[in-house]
Amino acid sequence: MSENGAGDCCGLGTRYAEVKGRQMQNFWFSAALLPEGWAKSVRVAVDGAGLIAAIAADAPAQPNDSRHGVLLPGMGNLHSHAFQRGMAGLAEVRGEAGTAAGTDSFWTWRDTMYRFVDRLDPDALAAIAALAYVEMLESGFTRVGEFHYLHHDLSGAPYAERGAMAAALAAAAGETGIALTLLPVFYATADFGGVHANPAQRRFVNSLDSYALLHEASRTAIAALPDSRIGIAPHSLRAVTPEQLHALLPLATPVHIHIAEQQREVDACLAWSGARPVEWLLANAPVDADWCLVHATHITPAERAGLIASGAVAGLCPVTEANLGDGIFPARVFIAEGGRWGIGSDSNVAIDMAEELRTLEYGQRLLHQSRNLLGGAHASTGAGLFAGALAGGQQALHGTGLTVGAPADFITLTNEHPAVVGRDGDALLDALVFSGRRDLIDGVWRRGRQVVAAGRHIARDIVTARYLTVMRKLLAA
Repeated sequence: MSENGAGDCCGLGTRYAEVKGRQMQNFWFSAALLPEGWAKSVRVAVDGAGLIAAIAADAPAQPNDSRHGVLLPGMGNLHSHAFQRGMAGLAEVRGEAGTAAGTDSFWTWRDTMYRFVDRLDPDALAAIAALAYVEMLESGFTRVGEFHYLHHDLSGAPYAERGAMAAALAAAAGETGIALTLLPVFYATADFGGVHANPAQRRFVNSLDSYALLHEASRTAIAALPDSRIGIAPHSLRAVTPEQLHALLPLATPVHIHIAEQQREVDACLAWSGARPVEWLLANAPVDADWCLVHATHITPAERAGLIASGAVAGLCPVTEANLGDGIFPARVFIAEGGRWGIGSDSNVAIDMAEELRTLEYGQRLLHQSRNLLGGAHASTGAGLFAGALAGGQQALHGTGLTVGAPADFITLTNEHPAVVGRDGDALLDALVFSGRRDLIDGVWRRGRQVVAAGRHIARDIVTARYLTVMRKLLAA
């Protein structure tokens, strides 16, 4: 695992003073959600390196404090394909003229994705990822797990600089300020049993040797980003052989893998191995708390129990899973039985932390025809959802929380919004998830720097203008 803090890569880092030259900052909040629970009148000191130096509750504001409303820890987005932000909405028509309704699925959506991939170079990726990261920060995500599989040039050959696409993501993270957990994807086969990759996958595919070089180049690409992490991501059991999976594991943690996202995948795994995907993985790999099983939608009670016992995180992406028609994860019983989980924006068709939580809960309400199902030990559903996603995101991304010595990554809620009038404590989280949504978030800080003010990222205009230029060119091609 890489854990770097040597300064910004670009963007924010080049526009603002170096970390070493910054002064101690003091913040005062009317209320704060701390690891031990809600507190009133909270002062937080942030040192010149952007780390939390002290936290004090029931503390009166001092004359030079920066005063704010409600303090919340920043959320981790544990699964993103940043480039797919550029194709949001492009797959909302049936795949072929005359195709019957009901036959479109993830697999036909994937054809649109393959066509879009063939238009992207590092500059385009950087522009698209920057807008995705701006929108993540505006919605309360302060760290992203970038499940990155677009590695090679248009012909499928490695770039002269093997980490060129990883460097594009690092540039986007540096410009916007988001913390990055980079998860370079190993992709070798098209289906279970070592089926050769098809031409549309040529930009993804590596051998073990070429992946090792790519991984090292990716580590180098993100090294200058504060608080960066690097893990590994065997794409799926469809895309790696058992031998390749085991050869990858010594490289880094965390380990993220797509699994059991669609029923067709489950059927193919059964035909190949006689076992279901999660069943096979738990029996054949050392799955533990350093793993994140992304989606895990189609699981049996036995697989669910095994996943919970492993300590791994279920990486849930409710908005994307709904958009693709994947199915509904058994969240009610999984959470009730102590399963660990977090949320991701995945295809980035819509980027909104509160919407991911709301969609997760509403899917269960529709499935079970009941209300307030996922609060866990919390009486407040919003509080339970926020706490579960926060803990799972930190675990899966090797992130940190609001503790002394950790990066000062936090969000603030406005006190001037109809959704929060007369509310405090957990009721604020219910408002955030179910009624106020992202417009409740007025500020976001990353490593002590304010990157979102009055609900808007400070670089939004620049990032949006570049995105529009790039997308007009791509979609005209």
